Amino acid sequence: MNDDNLNINTNKIIHHWMETSEEDFRTMLSLFESKSYGWALFLGHISIEKVIKAYYVKKHGKHAPFSHNLFRLAELCEIEITDEYADWLDKITSFNLNARYDDYKREFYSLCSKEFTVEWIDKIKIIRSWIKQKL
Repeated sequence: MNDDNLNINTNKIIHHWMETSEEDFRTMLSLFESKSYGWALFLGHISIEKVIKAYYVKKHGKHAPFSHNLFRLAELCEIEITDEYADWLDKITSFNLNARYDDYKREFYSLCSKEFTVEWIDKIKIIRSWIKQKL
């Protein structure tokens, strides 16, 4: 264990990840209502990332790794995951890159119809609930 993980308050860190995940989740819903579909999905990714990181801290008793790759984070948590959920995590991870980088934004935004966004927000809700149940 490195020095960054000595004497950490895991409960405080888990609380931080969960509280900010809830804030990001509510922001995702607000962005959806304002028809900012690409940014809504970006925040959906962030809200899942934070729940997985809370689980990581609980399981390992140390800080979560610096990564945005949801499937990789789930692997590091040793979460048993179905192929379907693995595919969802990969796709949701792409929302992080596609919403942030100009090269991908235009194509991503054209993909983010209301129907597409509703479908993926529903999947984000399912994944978040599934991971939260493990906490």
